[in-house]
Amino acid sequence: MLKIIESPDPILNQVCEPCIPGDKSLKKLAKQMEKAMYANDGVGIAAPQVGVLKRIIVIDVSPEDVRDPLVLVNPEILELSGDPEIEDEGCLSCPGISVPIERQPWARVGFYDLDGERWEVEGDGLLARCLQHEIDHLDGKTLFESASPRERIRALSAYEAAKRAGAKPGQTSIPEPKVR
Repeated sequence: MLKIIESPDPILNQVCEPCIPGDKSLKKLAKQMEKAMYANDGVGIAAPQVGVLKRIIVIDVSPEDVRDPLVLVNPEILELSGDPEIEDEGCLSCPGISVPIERQPWARVGFYDLDGERWEVEGDGLLARCLQHEIDHLDGKTLFESASPRERIRALSAYEAAKRAGAKPGQTSIPEPKVR
């Protein structure tokens, strides 16, 4: 299984190269990304999070007992709307923390599927937030760059503590130590 790249690895701050729509090698990469996402209890993953600088993401915001992944090749935000909302976000590449991030509540994204066909997806709530979060990764932005300056300072400190405590991808907080 592909290993999740964790911050502060510099690959997470690089802008990804566009994919060739319909490239057959993307199917294998998408399956590997999907497997890594599910194994780490994620709802989204971008290629740089597994060390690949390609513009491809996998998202699955369906109910827990359903697996319905959406693979987006060369996704681009076409429209965002609504008053920005602040909600805590976790990230497979920044384990052990949640960071308040301001995002617009509705998004429309254009993309190619694995067969090279052009599509659009639109949604609100978790889907809109996840689309924006994963596309940020393709542009070299992590939670830290998406946070306000004050929250960034708090998040970096919390992340250092989480790493020292052994946080693993998929964890959005560190369990309190057990008292004996």
